[in-house]
Amino acid sequence: MKITKIKLIYILLGLSSVTTSCKDKLDTVPTTSVTEEQIYKDTRGVATVVNGTWKYLNDTYFTFANPGYTSVMRTSDAMGSDVAVTTKYGYRDAYGFTELDNRRSYRVSSFWTLFYKVIDNTNNVIAKVDGVTGDIADKNFLKGQAKALRAFIYLNLASFYQFSYLKDKNAKAVPIYIEPSTLQTKGKPRASLEELYQLIVKDLKDSEVLLASATKVEKYQISIDVVYGLLARTYLQIGEWKLAAEYATKAGAAHNLMSASDYQAGFNDAQNSEWLWGHLQTTEQNTASYTFHYIDVSSSASYYYSFMADPYFKDLFDKDDVRYALFEWDGLKGREGFLRYKKFKMKTNQIGDIVYMRSAEMLLIAAEAYARAGEVDKAVAALNKLRKARNAKLFEGRDGATLIAEILVERRKELWGEGFALSDIIRTQGKVTRKAFLNDKGEPIQVQVVDEEGKTKLVDGQGHRVIKFSDGSNFVNNSPYYLFAIPNTEYEQNPNL
Repeated sequence: MKITKIKLIYILLGLSSVTTSCKDKLDTVPTTSVTEEQIYKDTRGVATVVNGTWKYLNDTYFTFANPGYTSVMRTSDAMGSDVAVTTKYGYRDAYGFTELDNRRSYRVSSFWTLFYKVIDNTNNVIAKVDGVTGDIADKNFLKGQAKALRAFIYLNLASFYQFSYLKDKNAKAVPIYIEPSTLQTKGKPRASLEELYQLIVKDLKDSEVLLASATKVEKYQISIDVVYGLLARTYLQIGEWKLAAEYATKAGAAHNLMSASDYQAGFNDAQNSEWLWGHLQTTEQNTASYTFHYIDVSSSASYYYSFMADPYFKDLFDKDDVRYALFEWDGLKGREGFLRYKKFKMKTNQIGDIVYMRSAEMLLIAAEAYARAGEVDKAVAALNKLRKARNAKLFEGRDGATLIAEILVERRKELWGEGFALSDIIRTQGKVTRKAFLNDKGEPIQVQVVDEEGKTKLVDGQGHRVIKFSDGSNFVNNSPYYLFAIPNTEYEQNPNL
C-alpha cells in the first residue's frame, strides 16, 4: 500500500495554537511549523500525537455523513435488521446495500483512509516513544494507549472486511503495517484473519501490562478496563469462549448498570456509570456529535431523524421493560407512521458524547461466551443480571441453543444504534432479517399517531423500505454484500494487494 505521509497533520490536530505557513518556496521548514524531531523529543510531545490521533479518528469530516469513526458505527447499524432508515440524507445507500461493496464509493475510501492513518500514527508512537525524554511510567502509558488503539482499528478491519474467523481463519482480509510509513514504504499483501488476530491479541496483551498501573485515566482514554473489554470482544470473535467471559467479567466489574431513568436520559453523557469508554464533546469540539442528527429522532434540533426503528423490533421487548417506553409512533408531517426509538437524544446545547463501550455489552459477551462453552448457569446469570436491570422477564430455560438465541436477541435490543448490528451478523454468520410492515393481505398496517395539532388519528405504519439485496436477491448468510470493500485506489497503488 502506498501510504501518503501524514506530515504531522495528526500533531496539528492536537495543537490548536499551531499553524503552518510558507513565505518562500525555498523555506522548507517554516518558522511556525513543528518538526518531527521536536514532537518526538519528550513524552509531552508524544502525548500530543496520541491525543491528536484520537481526535483525528473521531472528528475528521469527510462529508456530513462521514464524521469520523461514528460513521462506521452508523453504517454498521444501517446495514442491519432493526434500523429502518428513511429517505433522508446520510445512510440510505448503506441501508440499501449499494455502497459498501462499491470500490469507488466515497464512504469506502473514507473508512480506509481513516483506519490506516490512525494505524500509521500509532506505529510512529510505538516505534519512537521509548527514545524520548520523560518518565518511564508516562512512556508506558503512551505506548499502551497506542498499542490498544492500533488493536482496536485492526479489530474493526478484521470485523468488516472479511467473514467470520470461525468460518475460515485463513481467509485473506487486509494488509498489516506495524512500522511507520515513509515515501519508500511498499504495499503489503492482504494478511489472513489468523495473522490479524494474532497481532490484535499481542497488542492488547502488551497494553494490559503497560496500562496495569495507570491511574486517573479519562473516559476518552484507554483504561485497563477498556483493554479487558477489547480482549473480550476479540476472544468472542475467535471462539476463545472462556477467555472472552473472563475478560468481559473483569472489564465490567467496576461499572454499575445504569438506572431506568439514566437509560432514558439520551445516551449522551460519558459520565454515565455504565460507560467504560467514550468520546467527549464540547461546544467548541463537537464534530462527532453530528451523528446525533441521524439517531436522535425526537429532538427538534435534529436535521435528519433518519434512524427509525423496524416496527417488528418493538415486538422483541416486554411491555414492562424500561426500554419499551422509548418507542413512539411519529405523527409529524413527512414522518407519519414511522416508529421512533428515542434512545439517543442531544443535550440541550445540541451536542452529545459518543459511547464506545459499556458494561452491559460486557455482560452480554460473558453470557454468550459462557453459553457457547456449555456453562449454562453462568450464562443465564449474566443474561438475567442485565434483564433484571432493564425490568425485563428473566430467562428460565436450560436449552443451550435457545439460550444463545435469546442472548443474541438481547444484544440487538440493548446495543441498538451503538454500531454492532452488521459486525454481529458477520461474526455469527447470520443474515439480515427485514420484512415490510404489512398485514396478511399485503396491506399497510394502521398505527395510531398524534399529529402536530394534538389530534389522534390512524395512518399507515412505516417500516423497512429495503427487504432484499440491491440485485433483488434475498438476504442470506455470509453474503459478500455484508463486507466493506477495499477502495479501488488501493488496488491501483498497491500491486501486492
